[in-house]
Amino acid sequence: MNDYLQSIIDRDPAARSKLSVILTYPGVKAVFFHRIANFFATAKFDLIARIISQFSRFLTGIEIHPKAKIGKNLFIDHGMGVVIGETSDIADNVTIYHMVTLGGISPSINSNDQREVKRHPTLRDNVVVGSGAQILGPVIVGKNAKIGANAVVTKNVPENAVMVGIPAKNVGTATEEFKPYAVTNGSEENE
Repeated sequence: MNDYLQSIIDRDPAARSKLSVILTYPGVKAVFFHRIANFFATAKFDLIARIISQFSRFLTGIEIHPKAKIGKNLFIDHGMGVVIGETSDIADNVTIYHMVTLGGISPSINSNDQREVKRHPTLRDNVVVGSGAQILGPVIVGKNAKIGANAVVTKNVPENAVMVGIPAKNVGTATEEFKPYAVTNGSEENE
């Protein structure tokens, strides 16, 4: 738990203390409840798992399906409106901003044929997903990739890619300076 809280402080300049992160960050609460809901889903107590996930959604505004797989140190910043679908698979040290959807593209017909089928994205280690981005279908987002705000990703993303636009296109290589909100310090304005 200590490492998890420190990972958030390391990624968020607004985080002042571990206590404030525990008490005031909805993403932390959503991940906590997801761990409990996932336990019940794995034990095949699906109704209990769904009740816990819906209670968490009510409290946090973040919806994580109980069967989604989440690695260590997931940071959901702000979080309102985040949706993580049933077959999503999130690796370690991923950062997701508000209004992000990790969703499916399957039509709402033939539901029985879609059960137990991979329908949602896989995010590898150290991925950053900017606010409002939509990652749809069973795509794989490679390690260290950065998805810009409001991008719509429907195809696999290579490692270290920077994806922006609708549909998302690779515009370069991810660096430590990636800005998920496309905000600059002003020095690039006259270039």
